[in-house]
Amino acid sequence: MKRLRTFFMAKKWRPDIWTMLLLGAIVYVWFRPPAWVSDLDQSLPALQIQLLDGRVINLEQLRGKVVLVNFWATWCPYCRHEMPAMEEFYSDYRDQGFEILALSQDDAAAPVVEFMAKENYHFPVAMADASVAAAFGGVSRLPTSFVIDKRGLVRHKISGQVHYPRLKALVEPLLAE
Repeated sequence: MKRLRTFFMAKKWRPDIWTMLLLGAIVYVWFRPPAWVSDLDQSLPALQIQLLDGRVINLEQLRGKVVLVNFWATWCPYCRHEMPAMEEFYSDYRDQGFEILALSQDDAAAPVVEFMAKENYHFPVAMADASVAAAFGGVSRLPTSFVIDKRGLVRHKISGQVHYPRLKALVEPLLAE
């Protein structure tokens, strides 16, 4: 046993270039996993959603704003990782006509309320039921987001994690319309 320990301590591990590239790719995907953006041009049926703070919001009320509808869950690591970027973008663009509606896929509202308060997020949150997800064509993975333009048309579907530059590239042109 002592010989084995001495062998590993005496030999210094020096990774080759391929090992370093592989480790770099793993780190990149963990912190910024790939997301697929689909361009859409579809209308939504009238949806009425009760927010966790008790207010009721109808998507028709958000006409004239660009809206990010984000399907997420507290147990989803990628969802939790994208939230700070969403909060920062919301803070920066809210006064320019941008809104977020985060729809949790958790089983109960209590962990969602606790998570939002603990992390100090300010965008509106509601629980997503099957009818809401179906109105968007179904949600098969988390996180999934939809960008709705000022006229109420779904313009983009983001399957995967959003980050600030991606939001900026998708939302700014719609705000300028």
